[in-house]
Parts: sequence; structure tokens; C-alpha cells
Amino acid sequence: MDLASGPSPLPTQQLINELQSYGVRLVDPRAGADSRRGGAGPSDHKAMTLDGMTVMVPVHTAPAFESPYLVEKPDAFGRSRISRDGLVLGEVSFPLQPKFYGLSTADGIPYSKIAVLHGRDVLATTVLQSCIRYQSRTKTCQFCAIGQSLAAGRTIERKTPTQLAEVAKAAVELDGVKHMVMTTGTPPGKDRGAAMLSESAAAVKAAVNLPIQVQCEPPDDDAWFARMFEAGADALGMHLEACTEEVRAAIMPGKAQVSVGRYFSAFAAAVPVFGRGQVSTYILAGLGDSREDILSVCDRLTRMGVYPFVVPFVPISGTPLESHPTPTPAFMNSILGPLSGMLLATGLKSIEVKAGCAKCGACSALSTYERQALGRDDVRQGDLRQGEMRQGGCA
Repeated sequence: MDLASGPSPLPTQQLINELQSYGVRLVDPRAGADSRRGGAGPSDHKAMTLDGMTVMVPVHTAPAFESPYLVEKPDAFGRSRISRDGLVLGEVSFPLQPKFYGLSTADGIPYSKIAVLHGRDVLATTVLQSCIRYQSRTKTCQFCAIGQSLAAGRTIERKTPTQLAEVAKAAVELDGVKHMVMTTGTPPGKDRGAAMLSESAAAVKAAVNLPIQVQCEPPDDDAWFARMFEAGADALGMHLEACTEEVRAAIMPGKAQVSVGRYFSAFAAAVPVFGRGQVSTYILAGLGDSREDILSVCDRLTRMGVYPFVVPFVPISGTPLESHPTPTPAFMNSILGPLSGMLLATGLKSIEVKAGCAKCGACSALSTYERQALGRDDVRQGDLRQGEMRQGGCA
């Protein structure tokens, strides 16, 4: 890797694990694009690029304030240096503020309240910034902060298809955005947001040729998978977050009413529609599932053609889990190493995912492990991943 100033530089994947577990201290908190404190993801993080990989690193969390890693004030091009305990490890850079953030719709809504830049070149939006799970603390996902962004006035509750199309077109033309993620809070109704995602994807595709991943809970009717695909969605995310029913019931009591079994039947129905590797699920390591639990589910998923995007859980300020510890770098290594082997064995590659979290990869070191497993150390970020989303896909 190019972070090679010290006598024994860490492998890239290990350094990413450490940065995402411990966070970093910033000499200049304003470095790079704006980041959120609290609220829906990516929150409490900054996007930074090291060794050609753009990663989301905690900067506003409690562990980050005491992190051994320090990033200096960047220059005018967003370039800086990272050090650990005073030893300079090498260079990092920050994606700059996107140009589309300076624009507003005809009715005066800033584009940044409709969609935001994730990582380096991913556009992300939460089509509906409310959720039936969030209305009650007895049902809400304990890590979720979807309502905080709305309460703080940083977004609007319902983004219309016309607004999304307008912002997506500008983001492509002004900032070179490469793909888009559309997630949603879960509305009332059996489609669980699939209808809104379908009309939103159709509007964006009519305005600009941009690969789109849609994210929702499994709808009751599997016919929605074909409807979303035909509307213009290129990839689909249905996020387990936790693998075992016990952890799901404790951490996400409302969402746990949709069983793991239902998720797997939905995966089985969706893969033939979108294709192998174009259906993914987000798994948060560190919520209580064991290494064995996570790898067992990942083995089953990869054999089905579903890409399991495993990320370290990082608590968001203002949530019931804001003081929950992040998983250790060693725990992440014990999962991501074997998982990269599963991906290789089943022919699933992040470089072949058309859009979404697995393609972006910035919330995990997984694609770095994948790169190593493929023996593609000459491959850099332009091929492997370009940006991303935080914690369960809620933007």
C-alpha cells in the first residue's frame, strides 16, 4: 500500500478496520465535504481516501475523540497526512464539497435536502424520511436515527420523483456521480416502500442514465421485485442488519417481525429478477451476533447469489445504542477474511455490482479483502469502489 512511511505499515484492510473501529481525530473538523453529527447516515463520519480506497471513518463519535489516529489539516486539493501516535503513516485525501449542493429547486429546497453525496461519487436519498418502526421506542431499530435529520431540518420528509430526477441529473453533470442509492423508511402498507421506490427510479432513469440501487424491507408480494426492476432499478438491497432472531428481537423489535426466513424467501425470489450479485444485504457486525453466526448466514447468502455487505457497527449520536462499543479490528478481520473467500468461491464481486452499498463499499474493508483474495493488488478505487452509506442503508 502507499501508506508506507513507518517501518512496518499496516496492510490496507487492517488499517481500514482500525480506522472504522477507533475513528480519527481531525486537526480541521471542516476538512472535505460536510458531515452530519447525529441523524440518518452517513452520520458522525467523514469520507477519506487512502491507498486508492474511499472509506467512511468516524470523526464525531466518542472513540474518535480519543483515537490514536490523527489527520492533519488538508491542503487546497484535499490532501493530508495521517499518523498514529506521532508516526506518519502516509497520505490521505478528502472528497471535496459537491457542486450540486449549491443549487436549489424552483420552490427553494436545497438539493442537499433531497439527496446527498456518499463517499466520493455516490448519490443517496431517503425517499421517505419517516418509518412506522420509528414511531415507538418499543418498535424502533435501536441504531436508527432516521427521524433526527428531519427534526433538525436537514431534509424533507417526502422526496418527489420530479425532485429526485432533477437532483440526480445535476449530480451527474456537475460532480460525475456514478451510481445512486434510494432507500426509504418503511411506510404503512404491504409493499413496504416498493411502490415509492419504483416511481422514483422510473423518474430518475427518464432524466439521466444512472445505475440505481433501491432498498426496502421485503414486500409481502414478490411481484414487486419485477416491478422495481422494470421501473429502472438495477440492484436491490434488503437489509438483515442482524443475523439471528434473538439479536434482531433485542435490537430491532419492530423489524424483527419480518423473520429471517421471510428475508431468505425474498432473496430467493429477487435474485432471478436482478441477477446474481445484484441483490445484497447489509449486516452490522458487533450488535451481538457471533462470528460463527455471521459467517454461517453469509455462506448461505453467497451460495444463493446474494452479496452480504458486512460492516462494523458504529453507533450514531442520539440513538439508544450511542454508547454501544464498536467491534474490534480483530473481530472484523476474523469475519471479512473468510467472507472474501466465500465471495471468490461463488463468483460474487463488488466490481460487478451495478449500484449501491456493495459497489460503494466505503463503510467496510470488505472490498479490500476481496481485492486481496482476487490477487488484484494493482486494482485501485476506480475499479473497485467509489464511495457510500451508513448503518443499514438509511440516508
